[in-house]
Amino acid sequence: MTVYDAGTILNPALADGQIRGAFAQGVGAALMEEFRYGADGSFQSGTLADYLMPTTCEVPQAEEAESAAREMSVQPRGLVRLAVPMSFGLRWVAPLLPGFFRAYPAVSIDLHLSDAPVDLVADGFDAALRIAALPDSSLVARRLCAVTQYVVASPEYLEREGRPTHPRELKDRPCLSYAYRARSDVWRFTNDAGDEEPVMPTGPLRVTNSDALLPMLLDGLAIAELPEFIAGEYLADGRLQAILTDWSLTKGGLYFVMPSARARPAKIAALSDYFAEHLSDPSWRWPK
Repeated sequence: MTVYDAGTILNPALADGQIRGAFAQGVGAALMEEFRYGADGSFQSGTLADYLMPTTCEVPQAEEAESAAREMSVQPRGLVRLAVPMSFGLRWVAPLLPGFFRAYPAVSIDLHLSDAPVDLVADGFDAALRIAALPDSSLVARRLCAVTQYVVASPEYLEREGRPTHPRELKDRPCLSYAYRARSDVWRFTNDAGDEEPVMPTGPLRVTNSDALLPMLLDGLAIAELPEFIAGEYLADGRLQAILTDWSLTKGGLYFVMPSARARPAKIAALSDYFAEHLSDPSWRWPK
C-alpha cells in the first residue's frame, strides 16, 4: 500500500510554504488516504483544499485546518473492498454486518464472496478473511481464531460400512474432496505419537464449495473433510459424526489479511477490530 507524503496532495495555488510545513509536520502519511479518497472510495482532489485558506492565511489558520483534518481522519469512513470465502461469509460474516454498519455508518463494504484464491494487491482488495495455514508472504495477517477440520460421515453410512479406525482405511472408501483446499488435495493426518499418514481422497464428487458436500454426506453415501464452522451444527445434532478423532489434520486458522501494514486507514482498523471482537471465540465450536 502506498504511503502518501503530505505534499503530494497540496495545491501550491492554495498553500504557501508556512501552511505546507505546518500541515506536513502535523499530519502523518496515514491520514492522506482519508483526503485522497471520498466516502465512496473515489478520488477527491478538492477535499483537502476545503480545509485550507487562501495563500494569505497565517499559521494559526493552518493549524485550525490541521485540527479539523485530524478529527475527520480518525472517524472510520469510506469503501472497504473485502474478500471472504463463500460459505464462511454467508454463515458468519453477513450476520455480523448489520451491527458493524450501525456502529460505523460512514463505512461501506464491497463484499466479494468466493472460495477461489484472490490476489489482494492485483485484484484491488483492501482486506480479506482467509481460512488456512498461511504460508509466508508479503501480506500482513491478524489471526482471529483457530479453525479445526473434521473428517465426517453420517450415522447411516457408519452403521452400514463400519467406522474407520486408521486413516489408511480411507483409501478404500468414497471420500469427497474440496478443490480449493490449501496447499494440496492430500489429507495429512498426525497423532499424538508423532505418526503421519497422508491420504489422497478419491470419490465421486469434487467441489469448489464445501456446502455442496452436505447432501452426499447426509444421504449416507460418502466421507468428507469439513471445517468446523460448517460441520459444527451437524455434529451437534447428530446428523454427522466425526471419525478418526485420535488423529488430526493440518491445523489452520481464521485470519484478517491486509496488503500492507503501512498507512492502515481507520476504516480497516475498525473492521479488523470488529471481526476480532466477534470471531475470536466463535459459537461454531464443537464440542461446546
